Formats: sequence, structure tokens, C-alpha cells
Amino acid sequence: MSIEQKNDFAKSDYMGAKSTLCTGCGHDTVTTNIINAYFQSGVNPYSVAKLSGIGCSSKTPTYFLNLSHGFNSLHGRMAPMAVGVGCANKNLNIIGISGDGDSASIGLGGFIHTVRRNLPMVYIIENNGVYGLTKGQFSATADQEAVLKSGEINPYSSVDLCALSLEAGCGFVARSFSGDAKQLVPLIDAAIRYKGTAVIDVISPCVTFNNHDGSTKSYNYVKEHKHALQELGFIQPQEEIIVDYEEGEVIEVRLHDDSILTLKKLDANYDFRDLNQAHQILKQNQKAHEIVTGLIYLNDNKQNLHESLSLNEKALRDLTDEDLCPSQEVLDKITDEFS
Repeated sequence: MSIEQKNDFAKSDYMGAKSTLCTGCGHDTVTTNIINAYFQSGVNPYSVAKLSGIGCSSKTPTYFLNLSHGFNSLHGRMAPMAVGVGCANKNLNIIGISGDGDSASIGLGGFIHTVRRNLPMVYIIENNGVYGLTKGQFSATADQEAVLKSGEINPYSSVDLCALSLEAGCGFVARSFSGDAKQLVPLIDAAIRYKGTAVIDVISPCVTFNNHDGSTKSYNYVKEHKHALQELGFIQPQEEIIVDYEEGEVIEVRLHDDSILTLKKLDANYDFRDLNQAHQILKQNQKAHEIVTGLIYLNDNKQNLHESLSLNEKALRDLTDEDLCPSQEVLDKITDEFS
């Protein structure tokens, strides 16, 4: 995936149609953060493909990057479709928007295999713990013993998409909160430049069905139980690098285009490059009923799908018959080898 940058686009070029979601929906705040991240990164919006499945979250690509390619797929099929798009045209910058129903339930198989193939893409999950389009039933990410407005209690253990991403070999795993622009925008900035699958699980409260006492994905619950691993900053390649060393230890992570993600440790013992520690902190925080946020794991040395398949430098969609079909001379040589 190439990051084609054009600095002559206005912020309006990264915006989209007016949202039709419920007023106060966390998904709209995620949309704003996506717009800000892509605008600040200077990515050419014409080079972006925005993909989604079905659900409230999957409506949101309409609300950002109005100059970009877009496709709304079947329920749970965004991830496998992204693999096809990425293989057909490796020059596109793919962002997939999914929900906890779209990725953790009907689309779980597609999610796992897209992650393990390491397709270059930004994979954002807008996670509210309910099926908002079908009147707010529990989704697979709802915490056990969480309570619906109706009083129904969830008897099932939850699916942790960050933990599953780690198990599937994902090299960029993060979690954030829709209302935390200071954390989420730098994470999206870094994800855009990551050369493989970058998974960001965003807790995004549903104001209609899941924003009440008893919900573990409400605004109040997340704010009270959030455990941040780092303070984040993102420095574009052309910007001066300034960090504050007096307030705590600062780690600089240089990305592939020489932009820098700066992380100031709040959890002094946490190393985001340690896979075992990433697994442990997710388990510890789940047991403590806390929501860990920040960059959970980073491995920037993994082969991505294009490298694993040794794809042609030319995008598959641009290959001609001459590129694809061996010449008569080559065919004769192959025939001779088996004669």
C-alpha cells in the first residue's frame, strides 16, 4: 500500500454527506476523527477505497471521504471483500469500517483470515455491544452480565477482538474510545502508514440502546473504567519533531514513510512490542473490568499479503493479456521440458 500524498486538498474533500445516525451516536465522533486523521496525513482521497458491511457502523463511510472509492458489501463480508480489492489493486489505500456484529458475529471468519493474511488496510471496528439496526440486542462483544434497558442480562462471555487479532498474528492492534480524539486520531494516522492490517477496536456507545447504567459500553462506564497505556502523538515527515522529556519517558516509533509515532508511557512496565505482555494486559484489564486503550501491540517487521504472494509490481487490475499469457516461445520451452 502506497501513501500517495497531495497537500492541495481542502478539509472539505475529506468530508462526506450529513449523518443520518442518532444524535450523539459515538460513530459520528469516529467519523470526525477519521476525517481529521486523513486530512492531517495528506493522503490523496482519490487513492482511498472505503469498504463496509451492514449495520449502523457500515453506514458511516457515506459521511467521510466523499472523493474516495466506496463499496457497501453484504453483512459480515467486508473483510473478505477487502482482500479481493487489495489484491486486484495494491495501490489503493483501504479503510474498512465494521461493527461488532459485522466482525464479531456473522463476519468473524472473514475477520480472522483477513488479519492472518495481513492485508494492508486500516480496519476500524465501531464497537457498541449491541445490534443497533435491529433494536439493540446483545452482540458478541457485550460483556457477560451486562444489562439491557429492558433488564435482560447477558449470560455469555464476550468476544475480545483485540485478543483475537493478537492470536491471528496481527502486527498492529489498538483500542480507543470514540470520544478520545487526542488518542484516536494519532492511532488512525499511524494505522494509515502501517504496511499490514491495522486493527483499531473503538468503543463507540449507542445512545439509543446501550447508554445506561448496567451497560459496560456506555459513555459513563468507559470514562470511569478506561485504562490508557500511553499518551500518543503523531509527527508527519515534514514536521519538526518535538517531544516533552520532562513529564515522562518518551518512545519514538519510526514508521515506513519516516513519520514518527510518539508514545509517552503511562503504564511504566508496559512494552507494546512484547506479544506476551499484550495478551496479559488484555486479560488483566478484562478481569478488573477495565477497558485498556492505546497501542496494544506493534510488529512492523511482518510480511504483508502482497509480499507473501510475491504480487507483481503492477496492480492485477492493470495486467494485460500480454502480461498474463506466456509467449509461444515460453510454451514451447515448457513442452520441451516434458517431452
